[in-house]
Amino acid sequence: MLSVKEAQEKVVNSAVVRKTIKVPIIDSLHMVLAEDIISRDDIPAYDNSAVDGFAVKYIDVIGAEKNYPVKLNLLKEDIPAGKVSGDTIESGMCIQIMTGAPIPKGCDCVVMKEDVLKEGRDVLIFKECREGENIRFKGEDIKKGDIVLKAGKKIFPADIGILASTGTGEATVFKPPVVAILPTGDELIGINEELVLGKVRDSNSYSLSAQIKETGAGNKSCGIVKDDKELIRNSILSALDECDILLLTGGVSVGDYDYVKEMLDSIGAEFVFWRVNQRPGKPMAFLTYKDKFIFGLPGNPVSVMVCFEFYVRPLIKLFTGDAELFRKKILAKAASDFSHKLGRTDFVRVKLDFLQDGTYFKSTGMQGSGILMSMSEADGLAIFPESSGNIEKDTEIEVFLLK
Repeated sequence: MLSVKEAQEKVVNSAVVRKTIKVPIIDSLHMVLAEDIISRDDIPAYDNSAVDGFAVKYIDVIGAEKNYPVKLNLLKEDIPAGKVSGDTIESGMCIQIMTGAPIPKGCDCVVMKEDVLKEGRDVLIFKECREGENIRFKGEDIKKGDIVLKAGKKIFPADIGILASTGTGEATVFKPPVVAILPTGDELIGINEELVLGKVRDSNSYSLSAQIKETGAGNKSCGIVKDDKELIRNSILSALDECDILLLTGGVSVGDYDYVKEMLDSIGAEFVFWRVNQRPGKPMAFLTYKDKFIFGLPGNPVSVMVCFEFYVRPLIKLFTGDAELFRKKILAKAASDFSHKLGRTDFVRVKLDFLQDGTYFKSTGMQGSGILMSMSEADGLAIFPESSGNIEKDTEIEVFLLK
Protein backbone atom coordinates (compact mmCIF):
# COMPACT_ATOMS: atom_id res chain seq x y z
CA MET A 1 0.00 0.00 0.00
CA LEU A 2 1.39 3.37 -1.02
CA SER A 3 1.99 6.32 1.26
CA VAL A 4 0.22 9.59 0.48
CA LYS A 5 3.47 11.08 -0.81
CA GLU A 6 4.14 8.12 -3.11
CA ALA A 7 0.60 8.18 -4.47
CA GLN A 8 0.72 11.93 -5.10
CA GLU A 9 4.05 11.59 -6.90
CA LYS A 10 2.57 9.00 -9.25
CA VAL A 11 -0.33 11.33 -10.02
CA VAL A 12 1.72 14.50 -10.60
CA ASN A 13 4.26 12.60 -12.72
CA SER A 14 1.53 11.41 -15.09
CA ALA A 15 2.17 11.81 -18.81
CA VAL A 16 -0.47 14.46 -19.38
CA VAL A 17 -0.94 15.65 -22.97
CA ARG A 18 -1.84 19.33 -22.82
CA LYS A 19 -4.07 20.85 -25.46
CA THR A 20 -4.45 24.51 -26.30
CA ILE A 21 -7.46 26.59 -27.22
CA LYS A 22 -8.07 30.20 -28.31
CA VAL A 23 -10.62 32.01 -26.17
CA PRO A 24 -11.90 35.60 -25.98
CA ILE A 25 -9.69 37.36 -23.47
CA ILE A 26 -12.48 37.87 -20.94
CA ASP A 27 -12.93 34.09 -20.85
CA SER A 28 -9.23 33.52 -20.19
CA LEU A 29 -9.46 34.67 -16.55
CA HIS A 30 -7.60 32.23 -14.25
CA MET A 31 -6.46 30.16 -17.23
CA VAL A 32 -2.78 29.74 -18.17
CA LEU A 33 -1.20 31.26 -21.27
CA ALA A 34 0.21 28.75 -23.75
CA GLU A 35 2.24 31.30 -25.73
CA ASP A 36 4.02 34.62 -25.20
CA ILE A 37 2.06 37.82 -25.77
CA ILE A 38 4.14 40.38 -27.71
CA SER A 39 3.01 43.98 -27.98
CA ARG A 40 2.51 45.33 -31.49
CA ASP A 41 2.50 48.91 -30.22
CA ASP A 42 4.07 51.32 -27.79
CA ILE A 43 1.83 51.88 -24.77
CA PRO A 44 1.06 54.75 -24.46
CA ALA A 45 1.19 55.17 -28.22
CA TYR A 46 2.03 58.88 -27.84
CA ASP A 47 3.09 61.39 -25.19
CA ASN A 48 -0.05 62.45 -23.31
CA SER A 49 -1.13 64.45 -20.30
CA ALA A 50 -1.43 62.66 -16.97
CA VAL A 51 -3.67 65.40 -15.53
CA ASP A 52 -6.21 68.06 -16.39
CA GLY A 53 -4.20 71.27 -16.60
CA PHE A 54 -2.19 73.58 -18.84
CA ALA A 55 0.58 72.59 -21.24
CA VAL A 56 3.60 74.90 -20.86
CA LYS A 57 7.34 75.18 -21.31
CA TYR A 58 8.97 74.37 -17.97
CA ILE A 59 11.45 77.24 -18.37
CA ASP A 60 8.52 79.71 -18.38
CA VAL A 61 7.29 78.66 -14.93
CA ILE A 62 10.60 78.49 -13.05
CA GLY A 63 10.17 80.31 -9.75
CA ALA A 64 6.37 80.37 -9.88
CA GLU A 65 4.81 80.25 -6.40
CA LYS A 66 1.69 81.29 -4.57
CA ASN A 67 2.78 84.88 -3.86
CA TYR A 68 4.67 85.37 -7.14
CA PRO A 69 2.71 83.74 -9.93
CA VAL A 70 3.91 83.61 -13.52
CA LYS A 71 1.51 85.01 -16.13
CA LEU A 72 1.19 83.27 -19.49
CA ASN A 73 -0.90 83.90 -22.57
CA LEU A 74 -3.65 81.30 -23.13
CA LEU A 75 -4.13 79.99 -26.64
CA LYS A 76 -7.75 79.88 -27.74
CA GLU A 77 -7.78 76.19 -28.51
CA ASP A 78 -8.02 73.57 -25.79
CA ILE A 79 -7.16 69.88 -26.14
CA PRO A 80 -9.65 67.29 -24.94
CA ALA A 81 -8.75 63.59 -24.90
CA GLY A 82 -8.80 62.18 -28.41
CA LYS A 83 -7.98 65.49 -30.14
CA VAL A 84 -4.59 66.39 -31.64
CA SER A 85 -3.65 70.07 -31.42
CA GLY A 86 -2.18 71.85 -34.41
CA ASP A 87 -0.66 74.55 -32.20
CA THR A 88 2.93 74.80 -31.09
CA ILE A 89 3.65 76.13 -27.60
CA GLU A 90 5.95 79.13 -27.84
CA SER A 91 7.64 80.83 -24.89
CA GLY A 92 5.14 82.80 -22.82
CA MET A 93 2.17 80.75 -24.04
CA CYS A 94 0.11 77.89 -22.65
CA ILE A 95 -2.82 75.73 -23.74
CA GLN A 96 -5.51 74.01 -21.72
CA ILE A 97 -5.28 70.21 -21.91
CA MET A 98 -7.27 67.28 -20.53
CA THR A 99 -6.09 63.97 -19.11
CA GLY A 100 -5.05 61.58 -21.88
CA ALA A 101 -4.83 64.22 -24.60
CA PRO A 102 -1.72 64.22 -26.84
CA ILE A 103 1.00 66.65 -25.76
CA PRO A 104 1.25 69.58 -28.24
CA LYS A 105 4.50 70.54 -29.91
CA GLY A 106 6.79 72.73 -27.82
CA CYS A 107 5.30 71.58 -24.47
CA ASP A 108 7.60 69.86 -21.98
CA CYS A 109 5.42 69.77 -18.85
CA VAL A 110 1.83 70.16 -17.70
CA VAL A 111 0.78 72.37 -14.76
CA MET A 112 -2.11 70.91 -12.80
CA LYS A 113 -5.42 72.75 -13.04
CA GLU A 114 -5.43 73.23 -9.23
CA ASP A 115 -2.25 75.36 -9.45
CA VAL A 116 -3.63 77.78 -12.05
CA LEU A 117 -6.01 80.77 -12.10
CA LYS A 118 -7.53 81.66 -15.47
CA GLU A 119 -8.41 85.34 -16.07
CA GLY A 120 -9.74 85.72 -19.58
CA ARG A 121 -6.81 85.05 -21.94
CA ASP A 122 -4.31 85.33 -19.11
CA VAL A 123 -3.29 82.36 -16.97
CA LEU A 124 -1.59 82.75 -13.59
CA ILE A 125 0.70 79.84 -12.65
CA PHE A 126 1.22 79.45 -8.89
CA LYS A 127 3.60 76.49 -8.86
CA GLU A 128 6.77 75.44 -10.62
CA CYS A 129 6.61 72.45 -12.93
CA ARG A 130 9.66 70.31 -13.70
CA GLU A 131 10.56 69.23 -17.22
CA GLY A 132 8.51 66.12 -18.06
CA GLU A 133 6.21 66.51 -15.03
CA ASN A 134 2.65 65.24 -15.50
CA ILE A 135 3.45 63.79 -18.92
CA ARG A 136 2.98 60.10 -19.72
CA PHE A 137 5.61 59.36 -22.33
CA LYS A 138 5.25 57.16 -25.39
CA GLY A 139 6.18 53.55 -24.54
CA GLU A 140 6.79 54.21 -20.83
CA ASP A 141 4.44 51.34 -19.89
CA ILE A 142 5.06 48.93 -22.78
CA LYS A 143 7.41 49.17 -25.73
CA LYS A 144 6.63 47.74 -29.14
CA GLY A 145 8.08 44.22 -29.33
CA ASP A 146 8.05 43.69 -25.55
CA ILE A 147 6.94 40.31 -24.24
CA VAL A 148 4.23 41.62 -21.96
CA LEU A 149 2.92 38.25 -20.70
CA LYS A 150 4.93 35.03 -20.84
CA ALA A 151 3.69 31.55 -21.63
CA GLY A 152 2.88 29.74 -18.41
CA LYS A 153 1.45 32.81 -16.69
CA LYS A 154 -1.89 32.46 -14.96
CA ILE A 155 -4.21 35.25 -16.09
CA PHE A 156 -5.66 37.72 -13.60
CA PRO A 157 -7.85 40.81 -14.21
CA ALA A 158 -4.92 43.21 -14.75
CA ASP A 159 -3.49 40.81 -17.33
CA ILE A 160 -6.75 40.97 -19.27
CA GLY A 161 -6.32 44.75 -19.29
CA ILE A 162 -2.81 44.26 -20.70
CA LEU A 163 -4.16 41.97 -23.41
CA ALA A 164 -6.80 44.53 -24.33
CA SER A 165 -4.33 47.43 -24.39
CA THR A 166 -2.07 45.55 -26.81
CA GLY A 167 -4.99 44.82 -29.13
CA THR A 168 -5.14 41.13 -28.29
CA GLY A 169 -8.75 39.97 -28.61
CA GLU A 170 -8.10 36.27 -28.07
CA ALA A 171 -5.59 34.39 -25.95
CA THR A 172 -4.14 30.94 -26.55
CA VAL A 173 -4.41 29.06 -23.27
CA PHE A 174 -4.08 25.50 -22.06
CA LYS A 175 -7.43 23.79 -22.42
CA PRO A 176 -8.92 22.60 -19.12
CA PRO A 177 -9.75 18.90 -19.12
CA VAL A 178 -13.27 17.51 -19.17
CA VAL A 179 -13.93 15.55 -15.99
CA ALA A 180 -16.76 13.02 -15.99
CA ILE A 181 -18.50 11.72 -12.88
CA LEU A 182 -19.95 8.21 -12.84
CA PRO A 183 -21.57 7.24 -9.51
CA THR A 184 -22.26 3.53 -9.01
CA GLY A 185 -24.41 1.59 -6.59
CA ASP A 186 -27.90 0.13 -6.20
CA GLU A 187 -28.34 2.19 -3.05
CA LEU A 188 -28.12 5.55 -4.85
CA ILE A 189 -31.16 7.65 -5.75
CA GLY A 190 -31.57 11.11 -7.27
CA ILE A 191 -31.60 14.15 -5.01
CA ASN A 192 -35.29 14.83 -5.68
CA GLU A 193 -36.40 11.33 -4.71
CA GLU A 194 -37.86 10.42 -1.31
CA LEU A 195 -35.49 8.64 1.05
CA VAL A 196 -36.56 5.09 1.87
CA LEU A 197 -34.91 2.41 3.93
CA GLY A 198 -31.65 1.25 2.33
CA LYS A 199 -31.31 4.17 -0.09
CA VAL A 200 -29.12 7.30 -0.06
CA ARG A 201 -29.25 10.42 -2.23
CA ASP A 202 -26.35 10.89 -4.63
CA SER A 203 -24.65 13.88 -3.01
CA ASN A 204 -21.20 12.87 -4.31
CA SER A 205 -21.96 13.90 -7.89
CA TYR A 206 -22.87 17.37 -6.69
CA SER A 207 -19.95 17.96 -4.31
CA LEU A 208 -17.54 16.68 -6.98
CA SER A 209 -19.17 18.87 -9.65
CA ALA A 210 -18.64 21.89 -7.41
CA GLN A 211 -15.00 20.96 -6.80
CA ILE A 212 -14.45 20.50 -10.53
CA LYS A 213 -16.09 23.85 -11.29
CA GLU A 214 -13.81 25.52 -8.75
CA THR A 215 -10.75 24.32 -10.71
CA GLY A 216 -12.07 25.69 -14.01
CA ALA A 217 -12.30 22.24 -15.60
CA GLY A 218 -15.21 21.05 -17.69
CA ASN A 219 -17.75 18.85 -15.96
CA LYS A 220 -19.89 16.01 -17.28
CA SER A 221 -22.33 14.10 -15.09
CA CYS A 222 -23.08 10.61 -16.40
CA GLY A 223 -25.95 9.65 -14.09
CA ILE A 224 -26.24 6.85 -11.56
CA VAL A 225 -25.23 3.35 -12.67
CA LYS A 226 -26.61 0.32 -10.86
CA ASP A 227 -24.51 -2.64 -9.70
CA ASP A 228 -24.60 -4.56 -12.96
CA LYS A 229 -21.34 -5.64 -14.59
CA GLU A 230 -22.23 -5.00 -18.23
CA LEU A 231 -23.99 -1.75 -17.40
CA ILE A 232 -20.96 -0.53 -15.47
CA ARG A 233 -18.58 -1.61 -18.25
CA ASN A 234 -20.57 0.09 -21.01
CA SER A 235 -21.05 3.23 -18.94
CA ILE A 236 -17.31 3.48 -18.27
CA LEU A 237 -16.46 3.13 -21.97
CA SER A 238 -19.11 5.67 -22.96
CA ALA A 239 -17.86 8.19 -20.37
CA LEU A 240 -14.24 7.74 -21.47
CA ASP A 241 -15.22 8.71 -25.02
CA GLU A 242 -16.26 12.15 -23.74
CA CYS A 243 -13.75 13.06 -21.03
CA ASP A 244 -10.08 13.33 -20.12
CA ILE A 245 -10.51 12.27 -16.50
CA LEU A 246 -13.16 9.87 -15.23
CA LEU A 247 -14.24 9.85 -11.58
CA LEU A 248 -15.96 6.67 -10.46
CA THR A 249 -17.55 6.77 -7.02
CA GLY A 250 -18.22 3.57 -5.10
CA GLY A 251 -17.48 0.01 -6.15
CA VAL A 252 -13.69 -0.04 -5.64
CA SER A 253 -13.59 -1.88 -2.32
CA VAL A 254 -13.75 -5.64 -1.85
CA GLY A 255 -17.49 -6.28 -1.44
CA ASP A 256 -19.33 -8.97 -3.38
CA TYR A 257 -21.15 -6.32 -5.43
CA ASP A 258 -18.20 -4.00 -6.04
CA TYR A 259 -17.77 -4.64 -9.76
CA VAL A 260 -15.93 -1.52 -10.83
CA LYS A 261 -12.41 -2.88 -10.36
CA GLU A 262 -13.26 -6.01 -12.32
CA MET A 263 -14.79 -4.02 -15.18
CA LEU A 264 -11.81 -1.68 -15.34
CA ASP A 265 -9.57 -4.71 -15.74
CA SER A 266 -11.83 -6.01 -18.50
CA ILE A 267 -11.51 -2.89 -20.68
CA GLY A 268 -7.72 -2.86 -20.40
CA ALA A 269 -7.32 0.04 -17.99
CA GLU A 270 -3.93 -0.10 -16.26
CA PHE A 271 -3.77 0.26 -12.50
CA VAL A 272 -1.16 2.75 -11.33
CA PHE A 273 -2.10 2.13 -7.71
CA TRP A 274 -4.96 0.84 -5.60
CA ARG A 275 -5.31 1.77 -1.94
CA VAL A 276 -3.41 4.52 -0.13
CA ASN A 277 -2.28 4.53 3.50
CA GLN A 278 -4.60 7.33 4.55
CA ARG A 279 -7.82 8.13 6.34
CA PRO A 280 -10.31 8.89 4.93
CA GLY A 281 -10.06 7.48 1.41
CA LYS A 282 -7.96 4.34 1.76
CA PRO A 283 -9.74 2.30 -0.98
CA MET A 284 -8.83 4.64 -3.83
CA ALA A 285 -7.62 3.58 -7.28
CA PHE A 286 -5.76 5.48 -10.00
CA LEU A 287 -5.60 4.08 -13.52
CA THR A 288 -4.71 5.04 -17.07
CA TYR A 289 -6.66 4.13 -20.19
CA LYS A 290 -4.99 5.14 -23.46
CA ASP A 291 -4.45 8.89 -22.95
CA LYS A 292 -7.20 9.12 -20.30
CA PHE A 293 -7.06 8.91 -16.51
CA ILE A 294 -9.45 7.18 -14.14
CA PHE A 295 -9.95 7.60 -10.41
CA GLY A 296 -11.86 4.97 -8.51
CA LEU A 297 -13.06 6.92 -5.49
CA PRO A 298 -14.68 5.53 -2.34
CA GLY A 299 -18.40 5.96 -1.88
CA ASN A 300 -18.36 7.89 1.40
CA PRO A 301 -18.91 11.63 0.82
CA VAL A 302 -15.97 12.94 2.88
CA SER A 303 -13.59 10.38 1.37
CA VAL A 304 -14.66 11.45 -2.12
CA MET A 305 -14.02 15.14 -1.45
CA VAL A 306 -10.69 14.60 0.33
CA CYS A 307 -9.38 12.31 -2.42
CA PHE A 308 -10.37 14.92 -4.99
CA GLU A 309 -8.38 17.63 -3.19
CA PHE A 310 -5.14 15.66 -2.93
CA TYR A 311 -5.17 13.62 -6.14
CA VAL A 312 -7.75 14.74 -8.71
CA ARG A 313 -7.20 18.48 -8.29
CA PRO A 314 -3.43 18.31 -8.97
CA LEU A 315 -4.04 16.20 -12.09
CA ILE A 316 -6.52 18.78 -13.40
CA LYS A 317 -3.99 21.53 -12.71
CA LEU A 318 -1.36 19.61 -14.71
CA PHE A 319 -3.68 19.70 -17.72
CA THR A 320 -4.21 23.45 -17.36
CA GLY A 321 -0.51 24.29 -16.95
CA ASP A 322 -1.09 25.78 -13.51
CA ALA A 323 2.06 25.68 -11.37
CA GLU A 324 0.00 25.62 -8.16
CA LEU A 325 -1.18 22.02 -8.10
CA PHE A 326 -2.53 22.07 -4.57
CA ARG A 327 -4.47 24.53 -2.45
CA LYS A 328 -2.57 27.06 -0.39
CA LYS A 329 -1.39 25.81 2.98
CA ILE A 330 -0.42 27.41 6.26
CA LEU A 331 1.11 26.26 9.53
CA ALA A 332 -1.32 26.24 12.45
CA LYS A 333 -1.09 25.08 16.05
CA ALA A 334 -3.27 22.40 17.59
CA ALA A 335 -5.76 24.00 19.99
CA SER A 336 -5.94 20.72 21.93
CA ASP A 337 -4.48 17.22 22.01
CA PHE A 338 -5.42 14.91 19.11
CA SER A 339 -5.08 11.15 19.04
CA HIS A 340 -3.42 9.84 15.88
CA LYS A 341 -2.25 6.42 14.77
CA LEU A 342 1.47 6.30 13.98
CA GLY A 343 2.13 4.94 10.49
CA ARG A 344 -0.89 6.43 8.69
CA THR A 345 -1.67 9.86 7.23
CA ASP A 346 -4.90 11.39 8.49
CA PHE A 347 -6.72 14.28 6.83
CA VAL A 348 -8.50 16.04 9.68
CA ARG A 349 -11.28 18.53 9.04
CA VAL A 350 -10.60 21.61 11.13
CA LYS A 351 -11.79 25.10 11.93
CA LEU A 352 -9.22 27.89 12.20
CA ASP A 353 -8.91 30.61 14.82
CA PHE A 354 -6.64 33.55 13.93
CA LEU A 355 -5.36 34.86 17.27
CA GLN A 356 -2.68 37.38 18.22
CA ASP A 357 -0.18 34.68 19.15
CA GLY A 358 -0.79 32.61 16.02
CA THR A 359 -3.27 30.53 14.08
CA TYR A 360 -4.90 27.58 15.83
CA PHE A 361 -6.93 24.66 14.52
CA LYS A 362 -9.64 22.67 16.23
CA SER A 363 -11.68 19.71 15.05
CA THR A 364 -15.03 20.21 13.35
CA GLY A 365 -16.33 17.31 15.43
CA MET A 366 -16.89 13.69 14.44
CA GLN A 367 -14.42 12.69 11.72
CA GLY A 368 -16.27 9.76 10.18
CA SER A 369 -16.01 9.52 6.40
CA GLY A 370 -19.79 9.78 6.15
CA ILE A 371 -20.07 13.01 8.19
CA LEU A 372 -20.44 15.52 5.34
CA MET A 373 -21.30 18.35 7.75
CA SER A 374 -17.71 18.12 8.98
CA MET A 375 -16.55 19.22 5.51
CA SER A 376 -19.14 21.97 5.29
CA GLU A 377 -17.92 23.44 8.58
CA ALA A 378 -14.21 23.00 7.83
CA ASP A 379 -11.90 25.89 7.00
CA GLY A 380 -9.15 23.48 6.07
CA LEU A 381 -7.69 20.00 6.19
CA ALA A 382 -4.93 19.41 8.75
CA ILE A 383 -2.42 16.77 7.69
CA PHE A 384 -1.41 14.41 10.49
CA PRO A 385 1.63 12.68 8.92
CA GLU A 386 2.28 8.96 9.16
CA SER A 387 5.59 9.70 10.90
CA SER A 388 3.75 11.19 13.89
CA GLY A 389 1.79 9.62 16.68
CA ASN A 390 -0.56 11.61 18.87
CA ILE A 391 -0.59 15.34 18.16
CA GLU A 392 -0.06 17.38 21.31
CA LYS A 393 -1.53 20.80 21.98
CA ASP A 394 0.43 23.67 20.34
CA THR A 395 2.10 21.32 17.82
CA GLU A 396 2.43 23.06 14.44
CA ILE A 397 0.78 21.19 11.59
CA GLU A 398 0.28 21.95 7.88
CA VAL A 399 -3.29 22.90 7.06
CA PHE A 400 -4.57 23.07 3.47
CA LEU A 401 -7.09 25.91 3.17
CA LEU A 402 -10.49 24.99 1.76
CA LYS A 403 -11.98 28.49 2.04
